[in-house]
Amino acid sequence: MTTKEELIAKSKKPAQDAMRLHPFYKGKIEVDLKCSVRDFKDFAVWYSPGVAEPCKAIAANKELVYEHTNKGNFVAVVSDGSRVLGLGDIGAEASMPVMEGKALLFKYLGGVDAFPICIDTKDTDEIVNIVKALQPTFGGVNLEDFAQPKCFEILDRLRKECHIPVWHDDQQGTATVTVAGLINALRYVKKDIKDVKIALIGAGAANVCIANLIIFAGADPGKMYITDSKGILHKDRIPELKEKYKEKADLAEKTNAEGRKGGIAEAMKDCDVVIALSQPGPDVIKPEWVTAMAKDPIVFVCANPIPEMWPWDAKEAGAVIVATGRSDFPNQVNNSVCFPGIFRGVLDVQASTITDEMCITAAYTIADLGAEEGIDPENLLPNMDNVEVFIRQAVNVGLKAIELGIAKKNLTKEELRAKAEEAIYRSRNITKMLMDNDFIPEPPAE
Repeated sequence: MTTKEELIAKSKKPAQDAMRLHPFYKGKIEVDLKCSVRDFKDFAVWYSPGVAEPCKAIAANKELVYEHTNKGNFVAVVSDGSRVLGLGDIGAEASMPVMEGKALLFKYLGGVDAFPICIDTKDTDEIVNIVKALQPTFGGVNLEDFAQPKCFEILDRLRKECHIPVWHDDQQGTATVTVAGLINALRYVKKDIKDVKIALIGAGAANVCIANLIIFAGADPGKMYITDSKGILHKDRIPELKEKYKEKADLAEKTNAEGRKGGIAEAMKDCDVVIALSQPGPDVIKPEWVTAMAKDPIVFVCANPIPEMWPWDAKEAGAVIVATGRSDFPNQVNNSVCFPGIFRGVLDVQASTITDEMCITAAYTIADLGAEEGIDPENLLPNMDNVEVFIRQAVNVGLKAIELGIAKKNLTKEELRAKAEEAIYRSRNITKMLMDNDFIPEPPAE
């Protein structure tokens, strides 16, 4: 039987390998060609003089940029490095490994060509203007690792002011996959979302959006208890919050109907579910607080890189289901299982935005596929190696965008599936081909 010490040692292995392999590859993505170059005469088509003709066509009709270029498959992964993973404000350069990793996931899992855009400014107006100025090149924008409260304003403004979809993965992505995990966890313990009490530990961008999407999905806000660094949100705290933290003030108004006060322990007491996205652990949540929860407790401890408590400690304390944000533990509740598929569908129908309805559609798509394969305490959701989860999300999110009237392209279910399969399998097959032929070399032995 594996000891706790061995499990902790194993949890450190990915970080050790990262420090060995990042310098070896010097980055995780590069730019490759997608057009044929039979000989140097082809340059006259792809560049001067032939390229002038598509330029003139686009000048006459900007929408033709989607026909003559790869704009419709380009996504900008934009960050100022002000809140990277659990590391805080480490700056734009230090955020590059994360943004490159995000681009890798976009490409391999969703067939989306994504580029890290790490910007050297923390000014909200400047960030908004930079992203707006990028619109001619990109078909969509993924905001990543922006600190709160400015992350809320940046997303709200860009969604209103841009003509391409803008998504904040730390808000919408985390919320989507968390709702998917919650759906299946509640299915397993046979509880209804409208009846359960939910404690949310942490009131950053992720949990604020999670709270709102859970309410959108049918949870009773009065039975939700949200904590920040000063304790549980309640109505008496609204004056303190409303000037700087409008989103938290709104949640203080509509959650916690009983006016519960205190800290994490008080928030979790008698709750059916705890969803923690606060600070790296492992001692942020105590085992005795899990023991004091309702029957068959569900524990999501999703801080990175170390969860708020180790999963095995939560199990020992009585948790029926434990999920984290890590791929090396069972039940990974991680954005990576949703954003590539969502963007695939959004790009394929040229949707103008990504709505809460589309997020809920993606959440149920993920959860339903997990249910098809069988839910158990260690398998809530499909893993990233399940290509079907991305294809189905692309199809269902695309169809939802068409239904909502925010899509430029009206495709059938069959057409959406064919496009998603082509893009996703192409990415995987190219990567395999490059590895098989040593253009991507094998990692060095330890």
